[in-house]
Amino acid sequence: MNIPKKILARQYEITEDYLKALDEHLSDIVEGRVAEMYEIRDLANVLHIHPTHLSNTVKLTTGFHACFFYEEKIMNIAKAMLAKNDQSINAIASLLTYDPSNFTKFFKRFENKTPKQYREDMLEQQRTEKT
Repeated sequence: MNIPKKILARQYEITEDYLKALDEHLSDIVEGRVAEMYEIRDLANVLHIHPTHLSNTVKLTTGFHACFFYEEKIMNIAKAMLAKNDQSINAIASLLTYDPSNFTKFFKRFENKTPKQYREDMLEQQRTEKT
């Protein structure tokens, strides 16, 4: 089946717009400009497309579900904040709109260690690099 170039270009445009909207939303969360974490349907609404269409397009274009990028970006933010070590784990969880228990479960699912263990490992690594 030969897919028209216009349709292929639109798929990549939707994926790019999704990733950009996701980055902007997560930046708003971290900066405190927004208090509630969007769901995929909210981001689809921002892009004026159906959530199923968004999910299917991102999956088709990248090979990964839209949630993969969402979770990956949240994890990257969480890891950076934990490594910086200027906020408590509870504060980071709250900022990312999690209660502490759910944040720990979420984090451990992806990193195979708790946020506390991750922070301790990062602090140890930083101490080792300084010597």
